[in-house]
Amino acid sequence: RIILDSGRYRPVSVELSCGAGPSHVVLEPGLPLLLDCNLGASDTPFNVTWLQDGQPLPLEGGDFLQYLANGSLLLLPTSKDGQSPQGVEGGYSCVSASAHGALTSRTVNVLLASLSKFLQEPSPQTVPAGGAARFKCQIEGVPTPVITWEKDTVAVPEETRFISLLNGVLQILEVTKEDEGAYRCVVSNSARKDISHEARLTVTTGSTEALNRVAIVAPPQNAIVVLGRPAVMECMAQGQPKPLVSWSRQDGKPISTDVVVLATNLVIRDTRRHHAGVYVCRANKPMTREFVDAAAELHVPAPPVILQPPETASLSRGNTARFVCNSSGEPPPVLHWLKDGHPIKTFRRVKTQSPGVLLINQLALEDAGYYQCIADNGLGTACATAKLTVIVREGLPSSPRHLSATPYSSTSALLIWEKPEYNSDQIIGYSVHCQRAAGSDNVEYQFAMNNDTTEYHVKELLPHTAYTFFVVAYSPMGASPPSLPVTVEMLEDVPSAPPQLSIASTSPSDIRLMWHPLSSQNSRGAVTRYRIEYSTLDQVDSVFSVEVGGNETQFTLRELQPNQAYRLRIAAGTGVGFGVPSEWAQHQTLAHYNHSDHMIFAPTELKVRARVKSLNVTWHPSPNHTLVSGYKLSCREVEADESANERTTQTHTTRLGKRARYHLLTRLVPDRQYEVRVWGFNKQIDGAAAVWKGRTDKAHDKSKIYLTVCVIQAMANSSTSIWLRWEKPRFSHVRIINYTVRCSPAGTTNASLVSYYTSSAQEILLGALRPFTRYELAVQSNGVDVVGPFSGTVEESTLSDRPSTPPEELRLRALDSSSVLVSWRPPLEPNGIIISYRILFSGNLSQPEHLWENLSQDGSITSVEVQGLSSDTHYFFKLGASTEVGPGPYSPIKDVYTPLQKYGSCQILDIHAVTGIIVGVCLGLICILLCMCFSFRNGKSSEVSGGLDSTAVTPQYRRGGCPVPSNVPECSNSHELETLMPPGSQESGQPLEEASEEQSLMASANPGEGEDTPAPEPKVKTCKGVAFLQMGLGYSVIFSRVDRGIIVVILVHPLSCRLLGMAL
Repeated sequence: RIILDSGRYRPVSVELSCGAGPSHVVLEPGLPLLLDCNLGASDTPFNVTWLQDGQPLPLEGGDFLQYLANGSLLLLPTSKDGQSPQGVEGGYSCVSASAHGALTSRTVNVLLASLSKFLQEPSPQTVPAGGAARFKCQIEGVPTPVITWEKDTVAVPEETRFISLLNGVLQILEVTKEDEGAYRCVVSNSARKDISHEARLTVTTGSTEALNRVAIVAPPQNAIVVLGRPAVMECMAQGQPKPLVSWSRQDGKPISTDVVVLATNLVIRDTRRHHAGVYVCRANKPMTREFVDAAAELHVPAPPVILQPPETASLSRGNTARFVCNSSGEPPPVLHWLKDGHPIKTFRRVKTQSPGVLLINQLALEDAGYYQCIADNGLGTACATAKLTVIVREGLPSSPRHLSATPYSSTSALLIWEKPEYNSDQIIGYSVHCQRAAGSDNVEYQFAMNNDTTEYHVKELLPHTAYTFFVVAYSPMGASPPSLPVTVEMLEDVPSAPPQLSIASTSPSDIRLMWHPLSSQNSRGAVTRYRIEYSTLDQVDSVFSVEVGGNETQFTLRELQPNQAYRLRIAAGTGVGFGVPSEWAQHQTLAHYNHSDHMIFAPTELKVRARVKSLNVTWHPSPNHTLVSGYKLSCREVEADESANERTTQTHTTRLGKRARYHLLTRLVPDRQYEVRVWGFNKQIDGAAAVWKGRTDKAHDKSKIYLTVCVIQAMANSSTSIWLRWEKPRFSHVRIINYTVRCSPAGTTNASLVSYYTSSAQEILLGALRPFTRYELAVQSNGVDVVGPFSGTVEESTLSDRPSTPPEELRLRALDSSSVLVSWRPPLEPNGIIISYRILFSGNLSQPEHLWENLSQDGSITSVEVQGLSSDTHYFFKLGASTEVGPGPYSPIKDVYTPLQKYGSCQILDIHAVTGIIVGVCLGLICILLCMCFSFRNGKSSEVSGGLDSTAVTPQYRRGGCPVPSNVPECSNSHELETLMPPGSQESGQPLEEASEEQSLMASANPGEGEDTPAPEPKVKTCKGVAFLQMGLGYSVIFSRVDRGIIVVILVHPLSCRLLGMAL
């Protein structure tokens, strides 16, 4: 966008329209900013007006403002004398006017390039060798500054151990002594450049005990990142060995594929709404179950977006125009409407409904023009435009004439009019329109009638209330213009409810009464007087009355009898008469006037504001409040039976502080009679009470809301369907044709996910929904020639189901010859809360599934170590997930190989080999003992009788009876012999030591046989050049050496060359 032209930079151009675009733009040094007003209207604009923060800019421009011939606005970064711009920052918008109306653009916030002071500079670090170091710089700037790091004034090495994050953090992993030095950050943007203080890194050597345990030294922090900005979730861990760091979402959803893992940190370069959530970082010590978790929430506020723009319409005069505008954003935006660039003020024919609905009844020619909905949430604005054209057909009737309205009673009026002057013979009917004159959001009622009458009796109006009426005539071609409106006030009526009465006494001979003025709804006219009636309880037939003016709200009855119980009530009156009186309230005067100042008087000005389910009680302190240490407030429900006797329910008393002046009573029942008492107290006595008796308000009758469906009930039917039921609007003058149901996933910003259904009944079964998903539902009623607004939304979740996809990314890693580490990610479509994972594994792929080993794990686990496996074996694994409904599909089978386990340089023997070794060792030891005993007894006689002579040994045998063939191949497992044989025998070319006495005993290999029996022919076996005689099929014994009375025995198997060494 920036082009060098003749030595000068062309300005940066930003288009202001009513569509999508940037919400902020930076005025950088040396680069002018061009704001182009392009609202896309088909009409050629003849006037463009620019606004800054809603106020028109001066027409003559200024040092930093220039108007161009095409209506664009040029903002200069400096004035002619080189001064920095002042007052140029703000929200800019334009209004483009044409012959058919005016349009307003969205608002663009212009910011000056700037760079603040450092909010945080790096601090010195001392870490052990092999640990992790972390430096941080924090600074604010427009545009976002670039942060780089230097060590000893030179850029840090480009190694994977040095990690520079977008949030101004430098991480150094596995620090070494060479990393010591002074570190600093360098920040810059188009405004300026700055360098932080230096911070020294010191690396200590020696004990590394501090690194033995896994620790997260830099956990992730809660962050608020505006949509489109980069986000960093940091997680730096240390430990010995180096911990494994993994990330997951707390809600079980998979982490988005556009999230980059940089070392152990999550980096989101372009943050979107779906990235919002709680992220969990886990550092796990390898080969163990030791781990540490840390979690943080990422909140993604977003500028507004128009999801459903209003549609351009061409309607006949007299019809109703309805514009709908739906938006989204975080926080939710506020919608307002403009007509021809000016805010719309609601009045009799034009009104707004929530959410985002504009209704224009009885269209007139002046209603034509451009209508725009503007969404604003503080992060930006969005707008959408629709054009309304009002069509006037030929041959339509003119307006009805001479409309008059006469009050017939306090709740009805008689309307009379004359037929239109033109085309009256084409009239097929009339419609009478009625609306309260006062207020900005009143409901308009319509009454239809035939063409055979020119009068109408309107009923069910409110007394003493002003109404506006007008009449429209209809022909087959369309509607006439409305008649001139008339406004009339209904007659007065008697009040429909009595005032709420409070009672207190300040002396033995008086009672003070206080009340609230009636609301206009209850007064039904101007209250001109109040009548108070009272009598003693023992003389109920002698009722006294007194009247006070309509402006009074309190009155004191005097010259009463002390310590006497009275009953009292009050009624309000208009010019028509008195309304119903209040219920009788009882009160007892004080027994005597105590001048000793120990008597606590009742609080004054007790007032109670009644609501539907609450009472707001207020009072003033007692006259002698210095004696009061606190107040007590009691509330009880009072019921009246047919005999006018009161039945009371349980009384609830609350203790309040000395300074208390109000209290809110909640959780009450609508339209019930309650009695409230308030009195002061101290440690010695309770004072006199102020009493109020009255009713809570009636529950609001929602049926009077025009064509609005208010009672909606949603209930999950299955994992893919929801039953939605509602009540019909109770407005009898409009016939409901059908209903429109809106269904969308809760919180969605994608308009394509919003579905609409039509139902002629008052219920619908919504199907083809996603399991375990929360939906927002709303209902709209469609009447004859009129469409109601969508109701308030209700939310309901579909039921859980089995997972429809298997767990993701199944990974297998052999830890050793008997264990395998299995890791995975949750299913992409879990359809519920995963409660368990099922791991099936087997060494035989063709084996039936029910014979495979089954291992179950908790649903919060995503890795497990499978132990007790056999070595040197191929294992096959598959994994499935289960919800509370049942199991889902298994993942594809993956295999892993467990290596052959070794102990030192010798292979570990299997169970059969070990058993054979033990048996062989026992037999060998028995033979050795027998041979030794035989040798010591017969040693001398053997020499005399010509025992075995060393010279008689065949030359190819070494001493000890071991034959030495000239060319004998080595055993395949000869390394075993090297380990178990003594050092002197490990070289194949080196001769054996001189035979010891024990070695000579091998000549008698079978002591159980006689001398005459021919000995079996020995077979020669060698391993690593060491020869031994194989005397049978079992293990053979070689005596290596006798050292200090310890016999070292080596057993060798003739077939496998397996060896076993023992010391005796």
